[in-house]
Amino acid sequence: MTLAQQFAAYSEWRTQLSQGIEAFRKYLSENELSDAQTELRIGQLLEKLREDRLHVAFVAEFSRGKSELINAIFFAEYGSRMLPSTAGRTTMCPTELMYDPDKPPSVQLLPIETREANAGISEYKRFPDEWKVIPLDTDSAESIQDALRSVSEISRVTPQVAEKFGFTSGDNQSGVVRIAEDGMVEIPRWRHAIINFPHPLLMQGLVILDTPGLNAIGTEPELTLSLLPKAHAVVFILAADTGVTQSDLAVWNEHIGTPGGRKKGRIVVLNKIDSMWDELKTEEEIDAEITKQTNTCAWTLDLPANQIFPVSAQKALVAKINDDPWLLERSRLPKLESALSKELIPAKLDIIHENTDAEFADIYMRMRGLLESRLTGLREQLGELNELRGKNKGVVEYMMGKVRLEKEEFESGLQRYYAVRSVFSQLTNKLFGHLGLDALLELTSSTRDAMNEATFSKTLSDAMKNFFNISRTNLVKSDGEIVEILTMMAAIYKKFSVEHGLKLGTPTAFSLIRYQKDIDRLENWCDTHLNTMFQLMTHEKNRVTQKFFEEVATQVKRAFERANRDAESWLKAIMAPMETQVREHQIQLKRRLESIKRIHQATDTLEDRINELRHVENNLLTQIRSLEKVGHGVERILKKKISQSNLRSAA
Repeated sequence: MTLAQQFAAYSEWRTQLSQGIEAFRKYLSENELSDAQTELRIGQLLEKLREDRLHVAFVAEFSRGKSELINAIFFAEYGSRMLPSTAGRTTMCPTELMYDPDKPPSVQLLPIETREANAGISEYKRFPDEWKVIPLDTDSAESIQDALRSVSEISRVTPQVAEKFGFTSGDNQSGVVRIAEDGMVEIPRWRHAIINFPHPLLMQGLVILDTPGLNAIGTEPELTLSLLPKAHAVVFILAADTGVTQSDLAVWNEHIGTPGGRKKGRIVVLNKIDSMWDELKTEEEIDAEITKQTNTCAWTLDLPANQIFPVSAQKALVAKINDDPWLLERSRLPKLESALSKELIPAKLDIIHENTDAEFADIYMRMRGLLESRLTGLREQLGELNELRGKNKGVVEYMMGKVRLEKEEFESGLQRYYAVRSVFSQLTNKLFGHLGLDALLELTSSTRDAMNEATFSKTLSDAMKNFFNISRTNLVKSDGEIVEILTMMAAIYKKFSVEHGLKLGTPTAFSLIRYQKDIDRLENWCDTHLNTMFQLMTHEKNRVTQKFFEEVATQVKRAFERANRDAESWLKAIMAPMETQVREHQIQLKRRLESIKRIHQATDTLEDRINELRHVENNLLTQIRSLEKVGHGVERILKKKISQSNLRSAA
């Protein structure tokens, strides 16, 4: 299967999963099983599936054929080059290709001048007025090409202005801007571009991130702090004739590669192998040279050779446009497309499975437990009423007293439940005392004061380290409080299950370790790019402080915001089963008592009541079977696809 076919199959699977969950929600609503918390949780699951995106980042130094590779993989069916691809620098700013059906096809461009403000790209995405918008006429290839050329636009400014925007000037080395004879330098006109385009793959949720070389990566930290880490696959492009250059290695080591082991989600493309097609050499000799260059690159990047793909993007594009299977095969692009699909789809499936399976299973088991609890209570009523057949009023009164006593004992036991609610509330407040954004805001403010007042580089450095230490400590303390809440809820679940027969199972586990890893990653970036002796000695204190809060502290805040949302959802989910079961048990006890009272008042209603409850019992059994059918349908979709993912990974 091609990448397009694999992605289409994945999109169809995701649609089926959404439909299955939607059918489950409809069933709960029609059978009056849902409540506000359940509706919220299912709504969040469906929203995640609707917003599901598959991010692929293409990273390369200039003139490696990156835009041509994107054209060959994704846009060949348009019969021409959609992204500008010429000699020299074409993509001057980071560019996202995606599709949002709520917006018209367009190119959105964020001016480079926004770098002066203390805000990242993601912040500016909330303010559409800050972007220049160029409409796209999707019926005209020429119109699309003209609009897309805007990502190549440059501005000529003084070195001082370039420095203000984060571009250092110097000699002809990669990663800096050159000073021309007239004393001016060329910088990108735009800081970031978003191309909203109704391509079939983009419409199914694919997002392509096209990044310029080390120059732009180094000057736009949000790329390495957020956009690249978020990518499900990073395609790193080299030139076949040069292999890994010094600037290529700098990009790899600083922004893409990970130390030791297999680089999951990292694919290296050795592009322009057509430059090695020599008519004076045999195919075997050409293949040997390509293999040698591949092995050399693998050794340099510390990667397995099977993660490096020699291709000719230009010949592949020509082959697809001219429908030339022989040239397409020789370009070797199909092997890369196959590897991309095997890397992308299973990785995304794992994420969907992780986000959906446990949450859906918890909701399903809670609804199943609710119905089984109703069935148990109903059968207890039936058993009691059957025992009353042929009995005198004294026995009925005895049974009524027995149920009344059981109800009183349960209500007495509810004092423990209310005590748990009180302790739960106290622990929750304690948790958000460390995890909450107020604590982070206070830390951020004190860190800014310390950095502004610093007179020595070491003081500046220590303030940054202290910021990360306290952030990490707050997450660790929060994790400890989560364990305390989980332990308490597990104990009360068990106690109420044993003493009152509630079907509570085991409370859902939760951990903040993923956010601790986020903090570790951000601190590592800071220690490599900002909190170094070179940076502290060569940059003004105000500039270092601004970069720290604009680039690093903002990302820490986002990590804490996500942690807060997840923790709030978990706290609601862990208390909801207890609340539902307690409420349901109270209702069942009340109904049992009322049934016996009615029998006591008019003994001739006994058989009518027994028949009535048997009818309700049959309805409950039907409900349980229907719930199983709908729930198992969703589970089959998840398990079927994960099984296929594992088979592909094993292969």
